[in-house]
Amino acid sequence: MTREQCKKQVCEAIDRAAAEIFAIAEEILAHPELGYREEKTAALVRRIFDTLGIGYTYPHALTGVKGKLTGRAHNANICIMGELDALKCAGHPHAASDGNAHACGHHTQIAAMLGSAMGLAGVMELLDGDVTFFAVPAEEFIDLDGRRALREEGKIRYFGGKQQLIAEGAFDDVDMAMMIHAQPDEPEAKLYCRGHNLGFRAKTITFRGRAAHGSTPWDGTNALNAAALAILGIHSNRETFRDEEHIRIHPIITKGGDVVNSVPDEVCIDTYVRGAALDAIRKGNDAVNRSVSGAAQMIGASVETEDLAGYLPIAESDALSAVLEANAASLIGKENLVFGETITGSTDVGDLSMLLPVIQPSMGGFTGNLHSRQFGVQDPATAILLPAKMMAMTVVDLLWDGADGAAEVKEKFAPGLTKEEYIRSLEGDI
Repeated sequence: MTREQCKKQVCEAIDRAAAEIFAIAEEILAHPELGYREEKTAALVRRIFDTLGIGYTYPHALTGVKGKLTGRAHNANICIMGELDALKCAGHPHAASDGNAHACGHHTQIAAMLGSAMGLAGVMELLDGDVTFFAVPAEEFIDLDGRRALREEGKIRYFGGKQQLIAEGAFDDVDMAMMIHAQPDEPEAKLYCRGHNLGFRAKTITFRGRAAHGSTPWDGTNALNAAALAILGIHSNRETFRDEEHIRIHPIITKGGDVVNSVPDEVCIDTYVRGAALDAIRKGNDAVNRSVSGAAQMIGASVETEDLAGYLPIAESDALSAVLEANAASLIGKENLVFGETITGSTDVGDLSMLLPVIQPSMGGFTGNLHSRQFGVQDPATAILLPAKMMAMTVVDLLWDGADGAAEVKEKFAPGLTKEEYIRSLEGDI
């Protein structure tokens, strides 16, 4: 069998399993779960692995499921990822009663990952390497109070799923990794390649004043006034940020007081500080720290700030991307590949890209903005089957003929950090 015949067989197997793959996505869509709590989704992944005869280990970072297909040789291990978690999006047409919803397309990622496994399962005896199929938890950096509780219980150390997985050593046996994300507001069969994501630092800010009856505010110190001034101070810094730094700061007040007839003595703000590079993130972070410190001083309040290691800007492997792009072009045409667009969101795939060759292009077939109630799948064949085929075909190229393709990708990769340096970065300054 030739390489192209092998890829054709893989795609035909995925097409034959289309109804099952779509049903997987629908089942996940109907049971959205927040990060580190994706028990139902993880159980579904394990059930599919059992059906396919794929051995797996579980749990990784509480809910992660790591399956593996082995080839005739073991010259490389290629990881295909899919993310398990949903997010809060009350009002989404598929939101659960608790407001959880798959408004970022992770249900299609898991379905595509499993679809690629269905395609590759029948050709592994032709490949000179292994394939890891990894359902990974907690990409969305949300539910911080819940994750603090898990950390206090000793169940996790880091809030991001891939952060935790890296620290646990779950990627130590992986040579490279890929995943295809949803491209927002793109109903057509277009693949967005070699884009740029922003990194971020997460901050929790607590202003403390002095309570008093609302009718005698001079007896108290209003922490809400300090928080309002801090938000104004942050906004006033925006003109100091350069366009190319892509700094985004978006605070929300998570606690504004207890009762209306008391002067608020504790007010809490959560915010991210996003940027295109580490220096930009530091610059934005310094502006926030100055603003909250000055606001507290103006009112006579005190302020406490907790910084959490967020996600690093993604640094995709051009060599790995080129292999996937060639396969994508064979399916949708080269004219439907879009290059170099900046996605202003953030992902913990960026953290992994510091250590391994990684790609995360994004695929069309979706309508609406990410994280909005309008987000949804326009065309399942485009949103799910095409990514499954592209990733499976890429695996064939990488592991064909001694896995020379994988060796070339590894040779061209220069890690941004060692694993030890990365772990230290989680504990200190980003």
